Amino acid sequence: MIVGNAKPIEEVLSMIEPFDKLIVAGCNGCVTVCRAGGEKEVQILASALRLAREAQGRPVEIREVTLERQCDPEYVELMRPYVGDYQAVVSIACGAGVQFLAEHFSKTPLLPGINTGFIGVTEKQGEWSERCQACGDCVLHLTGGICPVTRCSKSLFHGPCGGSVEGHCEIDKEVPCGWQLIIDRLKALGRLDLYEKLRPMKSWKTSRDGGPRRIVREDLI
Repeated sequence: MIVGNAKPIEEVLSMIEPFDKLIVAGCNGCVTVCRAGGEKEVQILASALRLAREAQGRPVEIREVTLERQCDPEYVELMRPYVGDYQAVVSIACGAGVQFLAEHFSKTPLLPGINTGFIGVTEKQGEWSERCQACGDCVLHLTGGICPVTRCSKSLFHGPCGGSVEGHCEIDKEVPCGWQLIIDRLKALGRLDLYEKLRPMKSWKTSRDGGPRRIVREDLI
């Protein structure tokens, strides 16, 4: 899932300073799971903004909305009948959701209410960690299901490096060495033969560096 965290309330107040009539829009997708942008967070943020603006002597009118997903047009379009009645939208979806709303409602300012962090997993209640950088050319079948691009701090494809000490990364002794994780996993699977193979240079043509990416499924169109 995409993981994010709320922006400081002072930053959001600064963004909405010119406006007196707003929509705070949440999303029932990833940001609900990581407790950053679901219906509950919409209510909390809207209440905080109202109280802060009342304290400033500038009350603000806020409509609270939570879409099923802000990255799908059929849900985004549900806002069209009323979005024009408001001066701006504070979206607490991920960055993709904010941009998608902006594309659909070109005359309405879209303001981000959270900082989008990474594609990750829930380690435990209240703790999330990164697992994927969406490089577009997955090699997990060669590395025991552990991503060297993400889990190795240097994104090495042959490791570990000389900085690994007792299974931990040199950048932070609390961070497991990604390649130690891969070796241990391959050993448990009885597939250390995969570790011993030299790999050709990875093609990064599907990664972010080539510009915004697109996937088209003709069978679904």
